[in-house]
This record gives sequence, structure tokens and C-alpha cells, in this order.
Amino acid sequence: MAIILRLDRMMADRKISLNDLAEQVGIANVNLSKMKTGKISAVRFSTLNAICAALDCQPGDILEFQPDKEPENVNSDRALGHRK
Repeated sequence: MAIILRLDRMMADRKISLNDLAEQVGIANVNLSKMKTGKISAVRFSTLNAICAALDCQPGDILEFQPDKEPENVNSDRALGHRK
């Protein structure tokens, strides 16, 4: 996955516990825990908004883009001149 969640880092910087943040944001601890560990595939803008408000941060402080690494394969579409 190309999007990396850095919620754990931001929570540590702000010295806030999972329980406290979950209460402030209004979501279940288990859901926030999944987000903190990167075990989610989507996040609602309303949730992201509430997290950013509680942590006084920007979405870019929590989300990081890292390009996927493509395996080098001579038979890949790109090697054959095909675009994805």
C-alpha cells in the first residue's frame, strides 16, 4: 500500500493515549487502534477531520505517501512498453 499511517507518531508527539483520542474523536477504541496500526483500507473525511482537530495537526502529519516498489521483471508491462 502506498499510503502509510503515522497516527502512532503523532499521538506520541502529542502525548495522548488511544483511549483519550478515541473519546475526543467519538469513535470506538478498536477502530482507532486499527487505524493506529495501519490495518485499515479507508478513512472517512469526517474521522480524519476530528482526529486532526483533536491533535491540532494537518492530514499530511498523519498520512504519508510512499510509491509502491515494482519488482524488476523483463516481462512486465512497463518493460514491454505498455502503460498502466
